[in-house]
Amino acid sequence: MKGIVFTEFFEMVEQKFGYEMVDTIINSSKLESEGIYTSVGTYPHSEIVQLLMNLSKETKIEPDILLKEFGLYIFDTFYKAYPQFFNTCNSVFEFLESIDNYIHVEVLKLYPDAALPKLDATFDKESMILMYHSDRSMGSFALGLIEKTIAHYEEDLTVIMDKEEKDGSIVKFTIKPI
Repeated sequence: MKGIVFTEFFEMVEQKFGYEMVDTIINSSKLESEGIYTSVGTYPHSEIVQLLMNLSKETKIEPDILLKEFGLYIFDTFYKAYPQFFNTCNSVFEFLESIDNYIHVEVLKLYPDAALPKLDATFDKESMILMYHSDRSMGSFALGLIEKTIAHYEEDLTVIMDKEEKDGSIVKFTIKPI
């Protein structure tokens, strides 16, 4: 997993829960990296899981809620770093449809070792069905990103998230007008 995910996670934790919480979750985790990350480095996914689970334990907030909050939080980082991805699209559907065929292709040019989720978009009347496939099971993170994308484009849409696999490796998002 790219280091930017870890550095932004720590920034979110510090902003919402304080620096002491960052220190607490690092110290209560068994991290190969010892909790030292650079934004361009690559680290085991298991480390973000440990950090998330320890944050959940300390805050008594469910991991899926924390992941969604992290998705909402990191959107602004992605927007600032890659405005061209957002500015070339005119709608939520256009943007979400471009993720797998354009954005992920460009990300892989920059970070060939990145393990990205697979996103398949189809349409059903006025709705978009976005299928998320990832062994990392971070569908709630994707939900936060989708919700923030909707807010960014200022569209009146809602998102329904259904786990197709119990482990969250396949998630169906239905995005439709309110």
